[in-house]
Amino acid sequence: MRILLQFPEGLKKEAKKFVDKYEKEGHEVFIASAPCYGACDLAIDEARWVKADKLVHIGHAQFVKKKLPIEVEYIEYFIDVQLEQFKAALPVLEQYKKIALATTVQHVHQFKEMKKLFEDAGKDVFSGTGFWAIREGQVLGCDSIGLKKVEKDVDAIVFVGDGMFHALAIETEKPTFVIHPQTGKIRQINDDINKLAKKRKGSVLVAVHSKTFGILVSTKVGQFYLKSAQWAKTEIEKRGKTAMILVANELEPLPINNFLIFDCYINTACPRMVDDTDEFGKPMLSLEMLREVLNTWDALEKK
Repeated sequence: MRILLQFPEGLKKEAKKFVDKYEKEGHEVFIASAPCYGACDLAIDEARWVKADKLVHIGHAQFVKKKLPIEVEYIEYFIDVQLEQFKAALPVLEQYKKIALATTVQHVHQFKEMKKLFEDAGKDVFSGTGFWAIREGQVLGCDSIGLKKVEKDVDAIVFVGDGMFHALAIETEKPTFVIHPQTGKIRQINDDINKLAKKRKGSVLVAVHSKTFGILVSTKVGQFYLKSAQWAKTEIEKRGKTAMILVANELEPLPINNFLIFDCYINTACPRMVDDTDEFGKPMLSLEMLREVLNTWDALEKK
């Protein structure tokens, strides 16, 4: 069988181990070398070009639910957490009886053990699954729906992970804490969440006064939403503004800004691109944020 292997950036160092494994089994192996931003970013085009029989995507749980032109196998890559270190975090959470617990796919294999540790400390632990995040307790950068399902039932939210990307997907007013999976160090991140929310509100306010919009469409298989872009273009143009649809696999600031004509961007790809306003130098709106702008325009028109 001809196989194309795909790794996220942090796991590319493990490529030789996987290549050796599959070649020993008699397979012909290729490696996708382009940046990989998540389970939504499958190397389908590369697989077609090399006529691969299967794409093996390593490091993420299954994400894409639509039918694909090639067989895709997701292989999760687990990293153990140091549960003994978590005990140092317990005093910080002492006042919170009911907690929602979440983590990333790298640590979700120990979710039951983490849950038991907090339960043994007297906590009532809540969790859920998301739409894209299919594992119990799993959070993605674009999917914290599992937490939203239980948010009303808890006093605080506890996320286990070593970065802020996934943690900042948790949009909540409940006290929210991040525990490092190796050190057990804990910190509250509500200020970071609020800062991000204010930044997004600022983008909406600037967009209300914008006249020319670039609508971004990614050709990545898990991020491709052309109909949403077409809807956005129609709605913007209905209100007398200019909108154009820009299509690319990699939506990078420099080539997009080289058009020199856009006051604001509408993102239909990875939802977290709305946080890249500094990189693009202009407001970046999600479709939800665009709806706020449309409603504001309509309200102003009625005055």
